[in-house]
Amino acid sequence: MISFFDLINLILAAGLLLSAWLVVRVRGLINAVVASAAAGTFLTLLFFHLQAPDVALSEAAVGAVAVPMVLLISLAKIRGLLEDPTEAD
Repeated sequence: MISFFDLINLILAAGLLLSAWLVVRVRGLINAVVASAAAGTFLTLLFFHLQAPDVALSEAAVGAVAVPMVLLISLAKIRGLLEDPTEAD
């Protein structure tokens, strides 16, 4: 019989694997950044569930917020510099 703790771990691990797979397979840079933020969120929840709140807070700040925000800002600036903004896709 699978315990509730193991079921939550399985759901979070499956969400993490699915979002990581989407980062690689999805078309479009913005979609990949959103999938990356989802992977960071699942990883944050997994760390929190495994009773590592300090690591979870660090992952939430960096993996789920800071890195995707920097990537989106960089993409917007690159698109602003291009003559044809669809080249950045």
